[in-house]
Amino acid sequence: MQLTTEVVRAAATAALAEDQAVDDVTTRWSVPAELQVEATVIAKQAGRVAGLSLLEGVFATIDPGVTVRPAVADGDPVRPGQALASISGTARSIITGERVALNFVQRMSGIATLTAAFVAAIGARPVRLLDTRKTAPGLRAMDKYAVHCGGGTNHRLDLAAMVLLKENHLAAAGGIRAGVRAVRDGMTAEGRGLPIEVEVTTAAEAYEALDCQVEWLLLDNLPPAEMAGIVERRNASGSAARLEASGTITLDTVADVAATGVDAVSVGALTHSPTALDISLLVVRDHGVN
Repeated sequence: MQLTTEVVRAAATAALAEDQAVDDVTTRWSVPAELQVEATVIAKQAGRVAGLSLLEGVFATIDPGVTVRPAVADGDPVRPGQALASISGTARSIITGERVALNFVQRMSGIATLTAAFVAAIGARPVRLLDTRKTAPGLRAMDKYAVHCGGGTNHRLDLAAMVLLKENHLAAAGGIRAGVRAVRDGMTAEGRGLPIEVEVTTAAEAYEALDCQVEWLLLDNLPPAEMAGIVERRNASGSAARLEASGTITLDTVADVAATGVDAVSVGALTHSPTALDISLLVVRDHGVN
């Protein structure tokens, strides 16, 4: 997944408007208008970096005269004290955009860092780490891109990307078979074809969903032993359905879940509960007043 220029510019514009960057009274009243400076963006802790295009996008939106020179690439591991980028331009523009730019890079780097930790915990097992739609409103593209930078796999970008029959859909539709049948009737009526995933909470529900020949099963909050049994049943049946484990999976438990033989593990915490990576922007040199 990549971020388009349009997505970056829209996100930067919205965040700067929220921050009233056009009326930064503190900077306007305290910093000389023509002062030119250079600044460095520095990692203060180890992690995985993401969001450098947002760093560039924020300053380009404020002032096209500001130059951002990345020193690393999205997805790179970084160490404490490492320079991530250098910035040059007017002090007013750089100081006004500092917080918005750092908000993006810190959040996205936090997501990438957490994702990389889960990928490392899964290890060499052929199990993909998936993200979810539990993203910050308005920031889904950035959140999911950050997961990609950390080594995760993007899954179901939005409600139109695929069918996911969850417990409330199934309750309203009358059960798994009725829900799958209704979805297939709907796809036929609209001339569309999308993968179908069914959320199950018991082995019996999983076997029923396998009988429906859906493309994905979401194994929600099942113990590893029960998931392993479903994997065996799937393999023995010759089904091509892929199995996704989900539900309060942590760094301490993800290896055990991956060892069951599921195809993927989804973790909502990657995007709904990331800890921002500690990153600073420091003015390091000025060129005087022109």
